[in-house]
Amino acid sequence: MKAISYSRYGGADVLEYGERPDPKVGPDTVLVKVRAAAVNPVDRVAREGHLDASLDAVFPVIPGWDVSGVVVQPGIAVNEFAVGDEVIGYVREDFLSRGTFAEYVAAPVRTLARKPLSLSFEEAAGLPLAGLTAYQVLHRSLHIRNGDTVLVHAAAGGVGSMAVQIARHTGCRVIGTASERNHDHLRQLGAEPVAYGDGLADRLRALAPDGIDAAFDTVGGEALRVSADTLAPDGRLASIVDSEVFSYGGVYAFVRPDAKDLAHLAELAERGIVAVHVDRVFPLAEAAEAHRLNAEGRTRGKIVVTVDWES
Repeated sequence: MKAISYSRYGGADVLEYGERPDPKVGPDTVLVKVRAAAVNPVDRVAREGHLDASLDAVFPVIPGWDVSGVVVQPGIAVNEFAVGDEVIGYVREDFLSRGTFAEYVAAPVRTLARKPLSLSFEEAAGLPLAGLTAYQVLHRSLHIRNGDTVLVHAAAGGVGSMAVQIARHTGCRVIGTASERNHDHLRQLGAEPVAYGDGLADRLRALAPDGIDAAFDTVGGEALRVSADTLAPDGRLASIVDSEVFSYGGVYAFVRPDAKDLAHLAELAERGIVAVHVDRVFPLAEAAEAHRLNAEGRTRGKIVVTVDWES
């Protein structure tokens, strides 16, 4: 099969397009014919070796954890899916090797859910990791509830835009940081936009004089400090990028595959409650360029790589 892979840690230049062996289908996996795979910031982190302390890399590594596609072969123990089912997945295992930037991926059933019919394959590929991250942080780390004022950093990005929509559906007021070019987009999602930069804490206090009930940090550094400084007395803080959150009494969160959570997200998408904005689409052979663009950190929504099939 055609795939993107890398045989050593490094920048986007280590990514190579070529032939790799077709994956084996284990008892609890299904072989998915990949239609699209989304790019995520963690792909760069993994490729550069920053996850080496916790995840072994079995080189050559095929990157990518997000996927949408069609089941072509279920494992012998699988009864959840059948040939022809359209699925989405956050296909993360406890090592780096068998990713989704390929024509096929063998996906454990615990990582999969049925694809929302209302989404294209490109849109659906952008739902799993970003959606699960937003859902699990908001509900399991921050315990948001109706009436909360929620702060979301980088609210126009993949995770941020999901968090805005999920929090709004829960009945929260959402304040989102973003560059000014994305403020109209945030208003459409239901958030009150706030610009980055000097004076951010003052702008947040002006909008929420009683403090922020729940702050979702996706940026780290100064954004994390400002979040902590503007919390309400009983406010909650979570970060997905900066372990310094512990020093502020907050929670560090790392998304985990969860078929039930993913199915719930797919249902929300089917009902039109959450939508995925696809910023750019690249063919599989140009995945390195997709990685470079994602690393710039200015994406609205998701960058997606597609696999073309004649039939």
